[in-house]
Amino acid sequence: MTNNLSTKKYQNQFVENFPGDETGSTLPRQTPGMFFSTAMPTPVAQPQLIAWSEELAEELNIAFPNDEDTKILGGNLVAPTMKPYAACYGGHQFGNWAGQLGDGRAITLGEWEADKKTWELQLKGAGPTAYSRRADGRAVLRSSVREYLMSEAMFFLGVPTTRALSLVATGDEVMRDMFYDGHPAYEPGAIVMRVAPTFLRFGNFEILAARNETENLKKLVEWTIENYYPHITGDDKITNWFREVVERTAALMVDWMRVGFVHGVMNTDNMSILGVTIDYGPYSFVDDYHLNFTPNTTDLPGRRYAFGKQPTVAKWNLGCLAGALSPLFPDTKELIAVLDEYDGFYWQKYYTMMGRKLGLDTVLEADLVLINELEQLLERIHPDMTIFFQLLMDLTAQAKSKEDILEHFNPCFYAELSVAEKEQFYAFIKNYLERRSSNVITEDEAIKMMQAANPRFILRNYLLHQAIEELEKGETNLFEKLQQAMKEPYSKNHDEFVTKRPSWAEEKAGCSMLSCSS
Repeated sequence: MTNNLSTKKYQNQFVENFPGDETGSTLPRQTPGMFFSTAMPTPVAQPQLIAWSEELAEELNIAFPNDEDTKILGGNLVAPTMKPYAACYGGHQFGNWAGQLGDGRAITLGEWEADKKTWELQLKGAGPTAYSRRADGRAVLRSSVREYLMSEAMFFLGVPTTRALSLVATGDEVMRDMFYDGHPAYEPGAIVMRVAPTFLRFGNFEILAARNETENLKKLVEWTIENYYPHITGDDKITNWFREVVERTAALMVDWMRVGFVHGVMNTDNMSILGVTIDYGPYSFVDDYHLNFTPNTTDLPGRRYAFGKQPTVAKWNLGCLAGALSPLFPDTKELIAVLDEYDGFYWQKYYTMMGRKLGLDTVLEADLVLINELEQLLERIHPDMTIFFQLLMDLTAQAKSKEDILEHFNPCFYAELSVAEKEQFYAFIKNYLERRSSNVITEDEAIKMMQAANPRFILRNYLLHQAIEELEKGETNLFEKLQQAMKEPYSKNHDEFVTKRPSWAEEKAGCSMLSCSS
C-alpha cells in the first residue's frame, strides 16, 4: 500500500535523541554542543515536478505526488509530523581541517518508514540554514539535474549510493558564479529530494572530537551502531564497527574504479558512514583513461582527488575518522591496526573485480602481472575506458593479426597510436587472449561475467550538459532518454550513447571540468 508524502506520519529519531538548536534561526553561527539546527524550507515561486524515481518510490511505498506532495518536494509545505533540520558537522577539505561546516543547502524533513526500515528524506536547495554561511541555501537546475540523474544511475550500476526521489523546478532564478571567476549569472532554480538510511558522514564525528564533546561523540557512535549496524554487539563493538566502515569504504572505492567514476571532492564531510556514494557535485566518469584526471577545477593544480588517487584518499579520510574516534579508546593502537587492514581489503576486492572485468575464472598470481600490465597500457594510450572493455569483451580467442586487433579496438582510441604503442597493445591482447582461453569456465560464462562487471552506458558529462541545456529551453527529449538508458547500463538497448566524447566537448565548460558549485 502506498502513502502520500503529505499525509504520512514521519519519525524523527535523530532530533528526538540528540540535542539541537531549536530556535529556527537561519543566522549563520557556530552551534557547539548541538547536533543540528531546526530549519524550515523557504517557499519558492512555483514548484513543478520534472522527474520522479518510480523505482525508489515503489521500494519506499510512496505514491506519485499530488499537488500537496509536490509542495513538499518544492519546500512550500511541511507535513504536520515533520521536524525539519540541518545537521551540524565538520570536515577536512582538500587535506585541511575546515572546522564547522554543516548542511548549508540541505534540510532533512523527517524519517520515512517502509517495510520496517527507515529512510531520511532530505531536500537539497530548499533555502538557508544556520550552516549556509554566506550562501543562499539554493541549488540551480544544472547541479540538481546532475545530482538526480547520477544518484539513480549509480544505483542501477550497482554502486552503493544515496538515492534521489524527485527533481522539482522552483520557478525562481538563482545567482551563481559557475567557475568562481567573477562572472555570476542567473540560472533557473531546482530542488532534489535525496533519500538514504542516514546522511551521517565522517564529519559528524569529527566535529564532536574537535570540540572535545566526548560524551556526545560516544552517544552518536553507539546510536549509529544500534541503528545502522545492529549486527555488531559486544564489548569491542566500536572497533568492529570501525572495521566494517573501513571495509565498506574500500569496497566503494573498488566500485568507483570499476565503472570509472571520479567523485571530484572527497572531503571527509562528503564521506558516508555507511560506505555509500554521497554528495554529487563536480563528479565525472572517465572518458579517456587518465589516472590523474580530476573533473573539479577547485582540485587544480594538485589533483588531490584525481581518479587514481581516490583509494588512497579514502584511507586518509578513514584515518581522520579514526582520529575522531580516538577519545573513546585508551590509546590509538586498535584503531591504527584496523586502519592498516584497509589495504588488504582494497587490493583483495580490487583484483577480484579486475578479474571479473577481464572474464577470468580465478585471479592467479600470474594474473596480477597481467592486470598491472593492462593498467600501464591504459595509462599510456588513454583509450576510452568504457568502450575499451566493451571491445575486449567482444574479442574471440581465435588467432588474429595485429592489424585486425587494432582495427577492432579503433572505436576506443582518441589518438593514433605510435608504432611502439601498437606493439605494446598487440602484445598485451595476445597474452590476454591466451589467458582467457585457459579458463575452466566456458567462453559464454566468461562473457556473462564481463557483461555484469563492465557498464556499456555511462552518464558522460557532455550528455548531461546537453540535457541540461535542453531542459533550460523547456525541451525534455534527451533528459528522458538518459533516464531510461541509466536504468539499463549493462544492456545494448541504448547504443546511440555508446560513443567516445566528441572533440567539441573536450574543453567546453560543464563537459570537461566543473567547479564545486556544479
